[in-house]
Amino acid sequence: MKLQADLARFYEYLAAEKRYSSHTVAAYRRDLVAFTEYCAEIASWDAIDQQRVRGFVASQHRKGLSGTSLQRQLSSIRSLYRYLCRHQLASTSPATGVPAPKAGRRLPKTLQVDELSCLLDIKETRPLARRDLAMMELLYGCGLRLAELSGLNLNAVDWQQSVLTVTGKGRKQRRVPFGRKAALALKNWLPERVLLLKQENPALFISQRGQRISHASIGQRLKKWARVQGVASQVHPHKLRHSFASHILESSSDLRAVQELLGHANLSTTQIYTHLDFQHLARVYDQAHPRARKKIRS
Repeated sequence: MKLQADLARFYEYLAAEKRYSSHTVAAYRRDLVAFTEYCAEIASWDAIDQQRVRGFVASQHRKGLSGTSLQRQLSSIRSLYRYLCRHQLASTSPATGVPAPKAGRRLPKTLQVDELSCLLDIKETRPLARRDLAMMELLYGCGLRLAELSGLNLNAVDWQQSVLTVTGKGRKQRRVPFGRKAALALKNWLPERVLLLKQENPALFISQRGQRISHASIGQRLKKWARVQGVASQVHPHKLRHSFASHILESSSDLRAVQELLGHANLSTTQIYTHLDFQHLARVYDQAHPRARKKIRS
């Protein structure tokens, strides 16, 4: 029972002091539930040794968890033990020095510029169509995360400077510029929003019932518009964010600026988009360079 009480305080610490989102805290909880179930017969944190942590990683690996998932689980255990050691609930961390299998680096998928043009060329003027277009313009035009988009309030829009104030991971705020297409889509949506509003609500994007639009609804609407607009590629909110980052980097090569726009804490997270840019260059080379093109048989 003591271990469970310590875990409960740790989750409170993540939410209150680290200011992690409910989704992040839930991810920590899932990882640590799996770990504590594996160590069920152990009565104290110091009784868990490095061999036990290695055994846990091996058991999860046998269940088919990827290297990425195992790295995340180890990170959760290390974070827990940092907290425990700081509060004299454990003396050392048994997860220190325990390696996880290397994760293959998966490059994010993006949409081509012509696919995005097709997706965003919505002629409908019904209220939900105008709302959806405004949401997609901001997802692609500002590189927003799904939670950042749904969490936007009316006062986040600075019309004078054409800038959004976005609350990202860890409740960190950043200012992101938006272009004229996004501005026009927003201005067309706002009168419709007033008609849908049932009671006072600060949310920028609301549902037909007048409530803040949910994450699931945003994903469903994007899939719907991809189908209606004849876009063959799978479309989801994060793919629009990936496309924003890739297209900006392709045009400017300014990695630091893209990092700021995306709200990445570490530059290494943003660097994955340089691989996408290189892939584009490689395709151009293959198609254009005389030494790369295959000879056409006569």
